[in-house]
Amino acid sequence: MKKWLEKQFQLSSYGTNVKTELLAGLTTFVTMAYVLATVPSLLGNAGLDRNVMFTAMILLIILTTCAMAFYTNRPFALAPGLGSVGIVASMISNEGISAPVAAGVIFWSGVLFILISFLGLREAVVRTIPVSLKQAVSAGIGLFIALLGAKNCGLIVADADKNNLAFGDLASPSVIVAVIGFIILLVIRTRNVPGGMILAILITTVIGIPFGVTELPSSPFSLPAGIGSQFMNIDFIGALDFAYIPFLIALFIPDFFSTFGTVLGVGAKAGYLDEDGNLPGIDKCFKVDAIATSFGALFGMPSMTTYLESSAGVEAGGKTGLTVIFTSIFFALSLFLSPLALIIPSAATGPILIFIGINMLSSMSKIHYEDLTEAVPAFICIAFTIFANNIANGICAAIPAYFIMKIAAGKVKELSPVMYIMVAVCLLYFYTLI
Repeated sequence: MKKWLEKQFQLSSYGTNVKTELLAGLTTFVTMAYVLATVPSLLGNAGLDRNVMFTAMILLIILTTCAMAFYTNRPFALAPGLGSVGIVASMISNEGISAPVAAGVIFWSGVLFILISFLGLREAVVRTIPVSLKQAVSAGIGLFIALLGAKNCGLIVADADKNNLAFGDLASPSVIVAVIGFIILLVIRTRNVPGGMILAILITTVIGIPFGVTELPSSPFSLPAGIGSQFMNIDFIGALDFAYIPFLIALFIPDFFSTFGTVLGVGAKAGYLDEDGNLPGIDKCFKVDAIATSFGALFGMPSMTTYLESSAGVEAGGKTGLTVIFTSIFFALSLFLSPLALIIPSAATGPILIFIGINMLSSMSKIHYEDLTEAVPAFICIAFTIFANNIANGICAAIPAYFIMKIAAGKVKELSPVMYIMVAVCLLYFYTLI
């Protein structure tokens, strides 16, 4: 078995081993475990069967993540994008669009994704993005991950009265446990304890029991629901109605740029990027992501996309696809052990995400601050990723700014033909938000 794993994943070439990949895979699983509760809940509120969608989601995570692992040998895990889940839930519950038509819109957005990926256009787009913006994407994602972790545990909340973000209830059990967990993580990481991140999560989860943050299940086992009723419940033709084009664009463009940002951001953290800030073999990652979206639509599942939380596994030492093979195995076990998988509170995963986000800010040192045409768009990318609470928003705001500043500086030759197309796509994206 070890020889096969070495041949398949080239562990020694990446300076890793099975034990490290196992711990990294478990770390990725634990930090992604919140999807087990959030995605079925959102879709259930839209009228879909939660239990069926829970089973379908896990099976799709396993299939698409393993495809990514074997085809690309990268530690990138896939799951339904929460932004896409929110859009689809809104289409069904707020817009009155039927679930089969919504699934059809997801499918066609995936087909568009596939065409761009397999025609080589996506790699051309990625190579057109300047190095400074690529580094800014990584930093922006870092802040986004940190904010996500802080919001999940209640440390940061939206203050409706002041219309801004603020500290939550600092005396709440969730925040207290999260702060304790963060201190434990800092100590463990400073001491370079092996498997430190997963150890911090487990310790924090146990600490959460007396605080009432970690809720123990009445039974650790449950049988998965069948998915036969959900498979192929899709209206391919009805989804082609012109009225649904804005929804298709709204699903496609965030998936496009979010995947681009996540792959580059996590890839930078793993040390995969070359001297030009490009990720070798990135086209393979795009192809898997694209096909996963259309395949997931056959089960009514919103866009399957590469997950930011993959960075947790990378931070824990994961270097190859074996990391997310282990992640998939843990997800498979959660089909039968969902009560146990769901006991890990946000107070335990929040500190991990905050720490990961802090580490990803190191990419800002590679931005060319002496050149305003590089530095200002980079700042816009980072700032609006946070201010507008969306990775795609940050990227789509930065690209037109970069375009305008290069023209104003008389550096039109630095703009490739693909950049003009990208600016148009970004403007179209903002038009869909109006």
